[in-house]
Order: sequence, then C-alpha cells, then structure tokens
Amino acid sequence: MLKSIGRQSNIRRPLILCMVLATFGAAFYKVVNRPPSALFQPSVIISQPINTAPGIPNALSGIHSHFVSTQQNIHTHAASLVELSDGRLRAFWFQGSSEGAQDVEIFSAVFDPEKNHWGMESSIANREDTQRSLLRYVKKLGNPVARRAADGTLWLFYVTVSLGGWAGSSITAITSKDDGTTWSPARRLITSPFLNISTLVKGTPFFYGDGSMGLPVYHEFIGKFGELLRISGSGEIIDKQRLSSGNVTLQPVVLIKNPQQSIVMMRYSGASPRRVIATSTEDAGQHWSVPAKTTLANPDAAVSGVVLPDGRILLALNDTEAGRGALSLAISSDNGATWKTVYQLEDQRGQNTDPSQYVQLAAESAKATEPGITDAAPYAESAKRNKCTAQSCGFEFSYPYLIQTRSGDFHLVYTWNRSYIKHVWFTRAWLDQSLEKTSDAKLY
Repeated sequence: MLKSIGRQSNIRRPLILCMVLATFGAAFYKVVNRPPSALFQPSVIISQPINTAPGIPNALSGIHSHFVSTQQNIHTHAASLVELSDGRLRAFWFQGSSEGAQDVEIFSAVFDPEKNHWGMESSIANREDTQRSLLRYVKKLGNPVARRAADGTLWLFYVTVSLGGWAGSSITAITSKDDGTTWSPARRLITSPFLNISTLVKGTPFFYGDGSMGLPVYHEFIGKFGELLRISGSGEIIDKQRLSSGNVTLQPVVLIKNPQQSIVMMRYSGASPRRVIATSTEDAGQHWSVPAKTTLANPDAAVSGVVLPDGRILLALNDTEAGRGALSLAISSDNGATWKTVYQLEDQRGQNTDPSQYVQLAAESAKATEPGITDAAPYAESAKRNKCTAQSCGFEFSYPYLIQTRSGDFHLVYTWNRSYIKHVWFTRAWLDQSLEKTSDAKLY
C-alpha cells in the first residue's frame, strides 16, 4: 500500500511540474510575441434625431420606457443592447425557470425606434445546440453581450459552464451576418493556456483603432478580478491585460475618453464601505493605475456607462451599499473624481415588503414602466414568484446596460425584479434639462 502511494506521488509530481511549466511557458510565449499596441476607438455620434412616431422621446418629453420581454412566471436577467445597421436595436438576455437551470436560453428581441415598438422575443441559443457545436457538455448558460463590427458582423458572447458554478465558466461566441436573423455555430474562446475556465462577460465590448475588438471580462475562480481581452477580426484572442487583482473586483466596464485615455469601472464585492472601483490609463492600455475606490456606492452590483461627446461620464448604477432596490443615473465632469445624481430611475427602498402588499407595489411599478398596461397582475405575480419568500419580498432593478446610439439618443436595459427586461430611452436634450433641474443634487 505504501509503495502504491509512493508510486502515485512520484507520478503526480512530474504531472504538476509539467502543468506549471506549460502555464509559464505559454505566458512567456505570449509576452515575447505580444502584438503591437493599438489605440482605443471612441464611439462615433452623429447627433441626428431619427424620424419617430407620435409620442416618442423628443426635446419636451425626452424619456420613455417599455418592457422588452413578455413571458410570465419565468426568471429573466442580464440584458445587453447593440445598435443594428439600420438604427434599430437588438437586445439579448437569458431566461429560464431559474438562474443556472438547464432550461435557460439566450433570448433576443428587436426595437424599432421609428415605431417605438419591441418585436416578439425569440430564442437564439440554448444549452443543447451550444454543446453540439462545442462538442462538450454544457451545464448552463448566462450573461450575453454583443457588438457589431465595422464589416457588419454581429458578435455575441455568452457564458457557458460545463462543471460547477459560475467560477467554472468559459466564453462562447456566435456571429451573425444579417443583424441577428441567423447565427453561426458556437465556438469557445480560449482565454487561458490551462483549463480555460473562470472567464465571464458583462461589460460592453469596444474597438481599437486597428479594428480589433476589446472584450472586458472577469474571473471568479479563487480570486475575483477584471481583465481585457483583445480579439482579432477572426475571433482569436491576440492579447490579454489584467485590470485588477485580489478577490473583490469584477464586471469591468470600459469608458473610452479618447484614443489614449480610458477609465474602467468595476463592481466591488468586498467589505464596507462598498464603493465602485476604478482604474485608468493614459497610454491606450499599456499601463493601468492601481484600482481604487470611487465615491460611488456599490452593493456588489453591476454598473454600466458611456462617455458623452463632451467628455463627461454617464453611469447607470445601484447607488446604495446594500440591496438593488434603487437604480440611478449619475454624471461626472471631472473624470470620475466627483459625481452628481441626474435621475432616479427606480427607488423602492423602504417600501413594505410584506407579501400581501408586494403585489400591489409591483403592479404600480409595472404600470409606471408602460402606461398602456391595462392588467398589471401578471407582472406583479411574476415578480412575486421571483422575489418573495413566505415571509418577505424584495425589489430588484439590476444589471444595467447603457449605450448611446449614432443618433445621440441613450438606451438602457436592466432587470426588473428578475422577471422582465425593462428598456428606458432618453434623449440628450432630456439629459441636459435634467441636469439643470438637479443643479443642487447630491454630489458624491
């Protein structure tokens, strides 16, 4: 028996040594063969309003909201948006009986701003089709994010897990040449030389000046930290940069100020005081500052944002230290040093969470989202299913995803009580008016 254990130990040591050497060898090869650096590519805004039907955002009303998803009594979460070639928007999210369930699928729907209307949602990726394409077992799906390349190709990245929880994730990609009508077979991104696990997506992809794509990612295995992947036009990872270390930062959002300067905001999962974490670069990502806490509260929740043409930063976030019952827009004119609340999108803090009262409050929230709703009971009952226990209920408005389209308008999607995806559309004129009204607003 002792000899057997000794033989196993003798075999195990060389295997571990080989794995360590392989990992360091791959890392050394990557450093030596690192591609030339590339400048960031800021978004292009043409600021020409589109022709819209009556009753849609204009300089007077300026803000409008909808529900994107329609299915009742289902778990819905983690939406993202991308602008299509003709100015329409396509949203993506995952939904199923519960988060991490085997019946979870990636759904999508298209918004026509000229008609102020969301089309019917449809499934574009599921567990069975994904594992057939990848030739490997897939346990669950999550977090989809998309970006449209200069050649018109739509890239969708989503999380897949084969074993364990989200810490065992890898990134899967599919592409579309027709704005999402049809999709390619799934392929798995190779983000690490060993095991290729624990890489997830949430932040908005972006582009470098050479046409390569930047994909913000994060890890949850052993530590929690953010990284940037640089991806070629063919989908190969050509570079990777660490944004943070340790075990308290995740879900980075890249905010490009100009070709050289960018700020990254990250969710914080550490001890109080809970604040959004930021890091920045002045040389197109060759060097990043030490991540530090901002003045923005963060209850271990995702943030999203854009850089305005004048350089100001607009964020959507849960600006509390606990809970996701409030969602706000905040703006900074000094590269994130100070922040001002622009608008309170949702605020159910302090509301009665007794199950007997929750349905009424949720119904009122649904009607406020879309005044055309005549029967809010299905929305309220869905929220009760996902956010109530026998003793108490809670409100959740989370995982914001904010973009500014070529027309200059802003579109935000987020999770409404884990039951529906909510869409808020507002104009630059409305934003400016809101800032004038909140000149004495809370300054962080």
